[in-house]
Amino acid sequence: MTKIAIILGSTKPGRIGKAVAEWVYDIAKKREDAQFELVDVKDYDLPLYDEPYPAMMQQYTKEHTKKWSKKINEFDGYVFVTAEYNHAVPGALKNAIDYLNVEWKNKSAGFVSYGSAGGARAAEQLRLIAGELQMADVRAQVMLSLFTDFENMSLFKPDPRHEAEVHTMLDQVIAWADALKPLRQKQKAQP
Repeated sequence: MTKIAIILGSTKPGRIGKAVAEWVYDIAKKREDAQFELVDVKDYDLPLYDEPYPAMMQQYTKEHTKKWSKKINEFDGYVFVTAEYNHAVPGALKNAIDYLNVEWKNKSAGFVSYGSAGGARAAEQLRLIAGELQMADVRAQVMLSLFTDFENMSLFKPDPRHEAEVHTMLDQVIAWADALKPLRQKQKAQP
């Protein structure tokens, strides 16, 4: 069965992203068309990128990189849950993505973003990153406003309409993950 990771990219203390990621996961796990897992970047204790070789070589020397690689390689697609910090992707998420290369290739990517402008700029940056890593990013995304989907900009209370947006995004992530399966199989068969 198709496996999709819901990746929580914020690691700061008091992060509101955890509630967002758990909400996405709760919606997703009710579906029967894929398996879902919540993957928290914080659980991997990744320091600033510290591998001596480029990620595309997969010559990892650090245990934290090997653990992260093994986890990310399990999936056929990803839903990135991202905050927007200063018009950008959180540094911890960008760092976690940069640790790997081949593991992301020929997989689908969807985005759930939050911030004062719905996290739109962070999601746009993730689209550029995904393209470079040969991930197929889907059009549908979920943008959550700190002003309307959070009470006092901290307690997550999403507008009910967002649940349908999550399902539309997941439909596309799963469809693209399935469509890219032959490319992933071909990639694994190459020496």
